[in-house]
Amino acid sequence: MAKIDFGGTVEEVITREEFSLEKARQILKDEVIAILGYGVQGPAQALNLKDNGIDVIIGQWPGDTVYWDKAIQDGWEPGKTLFDLEGAAERGTIIQFLVSDAAQMLTWPRIKPHLKEGDALYFSHGFSIVYGDQTGVVPPEFVDVVLVAPKGSGTSVRANFLAGSGINSSFAVHQDYTGRATERTLAVGIGIGSGYLFRTTFEHEVYSDLTGERGILMGALAGVMESQYNVLRRHGHSPSEAFNETVEELTQSLIRLVDMNGMDWMYANCSTTAQRGALDWRHKFREAVDPVFAELYDSVLAGDETRIVLEANVAPDYKEKLEAELRELRESEMWRAGAAVRSLRPGD
Repeated sequence: MAKIDFGGTVEEVITREEFSLEKARQILKDEVIAILGYGVQGPAQALNLKDNGIDVIIGQWPGDTVYWDKAIQDGWEPGKTLFDLEGAAERGTIIQFLVSDAAQMLTWPRIKPHLKEGDALYFSHGFSIVYGDQTGVVPPEFVDVVLVAPKGSGTSVRANFLAGSGINSSFAVHQDYTGRATERTLAVGIGIGSGYLFRTTFEHEVYSDLTGERGILMGALAGVMESQYNVLRRHGHSPSEAFNETVEELTQSLIRLVDMNGMDWMYANCSTTAQRGALDWRHKFREAVDPVFAELYDSVLAGDETRIVLEANVAPDYKEKLEAELRELRESEMWRAGAAVRSLRPGD
């Protein structure tokens, strides 16, 4: 493991240079990886593993024609490499449980009987295990229970793999029955194309993930954008100006500079006026949102966020309510302005 200094704290990470794809193939040569669920993470991890020469099969509900048909379009063959959930779980030795968190709760009673001694039960999110009192997902003692969590969407996992880079992933071993759980986990992590792997626990993965999604990655980002856009509009700025100053400049310019060399480098490559204002106001924003993030993390720890997710996602009208919320977002003035701005980008 390579030791890297992350801002004063030294962590051990696993890189593709020290844990090669050939080593991963050797470890997995007698394994059959059964990927249950072909929705978000499933296609990316399955196709990356397949392209890396690792034996993969898919488990999906035949009645869910959207994802079943997508699997067929991607080259998986019914009866050969594409099965129903139970059939794939029965044939696999590493069972990647990648259906949604709510679906894991609902399908677990059907999957558990097909786990065999020495199998590995693999997750990409700690949700079902950490909140097992809510989900009912309690693995038997005779399997490895492991996790590889790519730090990006399935779309990004596949796109980065095809570009030759890879999404960084965390990994964890919750239960090591075989004594080989860690090497199996790392081999699959390399097989799905991880840029590098860093150690975590199931608890830390789910606590950070739920906080991040509700916070800066999605919830906070959308909320602060809406706030700034609305303030500008109330003061007479046009939709185009408000959107460009709120979203377009961030996504098309500044965030790319942060990605290249960090926040200080982005600041250094902006005007001195922007630098001074940003350096001053970042403290005000941090102090303003710190209580909100503290409340959010406490809600995650208490299990309130998982309860809300599970109750909402198993409701019979969940999809209709979700679409209504997404439609409200999509049809807001800010994002209608965004659609217009995107249509005017050169080459679009």
